[in-house]
Amino acid sequence: MLVDASEPQAQPRRNRVNLFDLAYQRIEELLVRCELAPGRFLAMQDLQDITGFGRTPVHHAVNRLAADTLIVIRPRHGLQIAPIDLARERVLLHLRRDIERFVIRLAAERAGPSHRNQMLHMERLLRERRDRLTLAEFNALDRRIDQMVLSAAGEPFLEHTLRPLHTIFRRIGFIYHAHMAQKPSLDGTIDHHLSVLNAIATRNAERAVAASDALIAFVDGMFDEMESRIDPSRLDCSIEPLLTS
Repeated sequence: MLVDASEPQAQPRRNRVNLFDLAYQRIEELLVRCELAPGRFLAMQDLQDITGFGRTPVHHAVNRLAADTLIVIRPRHGLQIAPIDLARERVLLHLRRDIERFVIRLAAERAGPSHRNQMLHMERLLRERRDRLTLAEFNALDRRIDQMVLSAAGEPFLEHTLRPLHTIFRRIGFIYHAHMAQKPSLDGTIDHHLSVLNAIATRNAERAVAASDALIAFVDGMFDEMESRIDPSRLDCSIEPLLTS
């Protein structure tokens, strides 16, 4: 079901589209950082207040995020931030692996000088900053890496397919690194991203696909730990925490 996004006084189209994208990006960021906690119920007005965007951009963003399965629209009950179902998202990880193989190979084969320059610059930045990167900074760079790879692949359709999957697993990564009892280091995920970047930048398609598979296997390993160790209320805030401070 789509939310009615009609508005009596519409803004000029170019500004409106820009606001749609900005509202989507803002809500996506809040989802990844779990500031909009999995399982939370809220009203459309709450999102407008939280983001500072008006009714129409927020409605469009919510419709997109509902299509991405990150927000659930519940008629007569408002909205729910989609709870995290580890079994379902592990299945989606297999889907991401297969699509990512295609995208990574395409990027390695098609990457031009500008794409390779950007990836080598990103690789150098990650190496230089790896010991000082915060989780928020890494997530911002990770989003840029995804954009670089999709740009190098040169097929716009792929962005609509992969972006929701990237968001889903960026949220998983955030919970894993921020809320496990013993905070895991970012070193492993940084190393895997470095391997992907270098393989694409050097146009080695086979090595790029192998590096992508290794990254997905690393993410899959997060699920083993989360299934046994993460507080279930982190995955669905409607579940009562086992311990309260």
